[in-house]
Amino acid sequence: MECPPVTVERWEGLECAAQLDVVLPMYKEIWVEPPYCEGVKEIAEFLDRFAQEVFLPRARLVITRCGDVPIGYAFGYPLPPDTGWWKAMDEETTPEFTAETGERTLGIVELAVRTKWRRQGIAALMHAHLLEGLGVERVTLAMRPEAEAAPAHAAYAAWGYRQVGHWRPAEEEAVSHIMLLTLPVAVPRVDR
Repeated sequence: MECPPVTVERWEGLECAAQLDVVLPMYKEIWVEPPYCEGVKEIAEFLDRFAQEVFLPRARLVITRCGDVPIGYAFGYPLPPDTGWWKAMDEETTPEFTAETGERTLGIVELAVRTKWRRQGIAALMHAHLLEGLGVERVTLAMRPEAEAAPAHAAYAAWGYRQVGHWRPAEEEAVSHIMLLTLPVAVPRVDR
């Protein structure tokens, strides 16, 4: 059976919260897989985090669909001046590197595609729609180093990301690689 054309929808700020019923089933399906192996505790943490992050200025959610079937989502927001994003890095950083204005760096906290639709350009499509018109200088995300994440590492490298450090948000959590994409030219924000 052939998939109808893939569509992309985007929401801003509190509009994102209304899409939780679409995102949550995908989250539960995707993040249970290795290397994440998330369970009830991590799902509850995701729900708490998402409920707070939709209030951040310029939070943005992108959902792709194949016909009526949700197949992937991406969520992020420009890092606020008081962000703790860079503080969990093991590597030393400079104040110039970690300075955030609320407009400098987009933090991608979720970027996921359901298994059947992976390696078809869906993640790249969502990534482009997430960044479109934000006018940020750079983009950051955290990803796991396990072998199961190798395809994602390859995709991020192809998009121009480089690893800038290691990150452990809490003692009981796994180490992640902090990736950074420096954009060549900031694209002005376009209100639609």
